[in-house]
Amino acid sequence: MTLTLATFNINGIRARLPNLLAWLEREAPDIACLQELKATDEAFPIEAIRDAGYDAVWHGQSAWNGVAILAKGETPKERRRGLPGGAEDTHSRYIEAEARGVIVGCLYLPNGNPQPGPKFDYKLAWFDRFNRYAKRLLKSGEPVVLAGDFNVVPTDEDIYNPASWRHDALLQPETRERYRKLLAQGWTDALRARFPDERIYTFWDYFRQHWPRNAGLRIDHLLLSPALAERMTKAGVDRWVRGESKASDHAPAWVQLAEEPRSRTRVSTRKTTARRRSTAT
Repeated sequence: MTLTLATFNINGIRARLPNLLAWLEREAPDIACLQELKATDEAFPIEAIRDAGYDAVWHGQSAWNGVAILAKGETPKERRRGLPGGAEDTHSRYIEAEARGVIVGCLYLPNGNPQPGPKFDYKLAWFDRFNRYAKRLLKSGEPVVLAGDFNVVPTDEDIYNPASWRHDALLQPETRERYRKLLAQGWTDALRARFPDERIYTFWDYFRQHWPRNAGLRIDHLLLSPALAERMTKAGVDRWVRGESKASDHAPAWVQLAEEPRSRTRVSTRKTTARRRSTAT
């Protein structure tokens, strides 16, 4: 058996609900992280999502931001909404839950444009807070995935033409350095690990025929803790979603994991018990 986790910047869940439901029906991820809901908590279409076989936790915001975690056949157990140390931050950009034995952190990192300026300063400060919290999660030793729209193009190999975006906040040295520091904690970038030498994109904006020309960027990432990186079997992007009518400018990215063998846990427990008994005698 396998476990599939996906991330999808829906860019307005009410306007693109048919696209979301079509994707869930066709690809059937076990866990799906959504960003840019652009809807209040009350406006989140939970009944339609439940009719599709999923339940969810979400953190909405009117007209902006918003994140959600969907799980097929179960209710995700919410652990956190919002990052530590941001009592003054009113943006709905992070939610965390447990589902299928995995801790899932769903994030929508600030865009940061225009830069320089206060929006870019906010992006960097949020990134710093996120990195500090991610380090805590990693040190827990739990199976964790951090999934979402990171609004960072990690390298020039992750964009069709870096020269045309050189002044964008997504490519700035400060942005990329924070992403490198995040990976250096011990996280595995699932898409890059699966496709080390290929250009693979998750975002194509609506301008200048970027989608038909495959002029894309890779800004949606799935970062795996060591416990999950060992279980990765496949990863990819559901490009067909971007080509649908009234599509988001993002396509879902996903990773497939081998299920943790339950027998391994039982064997480990039995061995530990046996050692304790041997020591006691």
